[in-house]
Amino acid sequence: MGKKSIAVIRQLFIDEKVDEAMMEELKKDDRKGVQLLIAKHEKEKLKLKKLAADFVEMQRFENEARRNGYHYIAGVDEAGRGPLAGPVVAAAVILPVDFTLLGLNDSKQLTEKQREGFFEIIKEKAISWGVSIISNEQIDQMNILEATKLAMHDAILDLTIRPDHVLIDAVRLNGLECSSQALIKGDANSVSIAAASIIAKVTRDRLMKEIHKQYPMYDFIANMGYGTKKHMESLKEYGASPYHRKSFAPVQKVLF
Repeated sequence: MGKKSIAVIRQLFIDEKVDEAMMEELKKDDRKGVQLLIAKHEKEKLKLKKLAADFVEMQRFENEARRNGYHYIAGVDEAGRGPLAGPVVAAAVILPVDFTLLGLNDSKQLTEKQREGFFEIIKEKAISWGVSIISNEQIDQMNILEATKLAMHDAILDLTIRPDHVLIDAVRLNGLECSSQALIKGDANSVSIAAASIIAKVTRDRLMKEIHKQYPMYDFIANMGYGTKKHMESLKEYGASPYHRKSFAPVQKVLF
């Protein structure tokens, strides 16, 4: 093989047109730029291999449920238990057996761009997905734990297909029509729960961005309702908005 320019070789790697025979020839090329391209390629291969292994590991609870005879396995998670403002949002997702999305993880471990991209893929590929939004007024009436449980119940009911087994992030739910399993750090250990965490997180973030347009002084677009320093300073200066959780201690201190 005659020597190709480094620009051409880079494009061959990008287009995934470097086969084993070409790789062996490239390894003999003593140009530093070529060797850097090979090193980058090998690093990316290892990264993909790890992502694939991680994804397989995250399917173990779903695979166990299928071995036990369950077909429609829903993952359930919430977003927004800790903030001082805005709703708590829960999502339920049933994924097909052949679903693959390398890099899928707890939504908090992903960038906003990754979450947005995964959000669209999950909605498109899921057998069914459901969402429930519980307002700050409801949270104040029943407390955040009960509001979270209600949101999770309603998200499951929002599915167009009834699940026969449910995997839930940390929370135990009573009164379900099917079997369920609460998993500690489920959003990092189950593909179904991770998918639900992304649907819930992106849905809630979009809501908070809309609320920010009404009340920009609280910087909801940046803090999503969490008690950052700037948020707390705004609470002291402007008082609570209609979207603040008045049963939460930091907000109560401002009101009373």
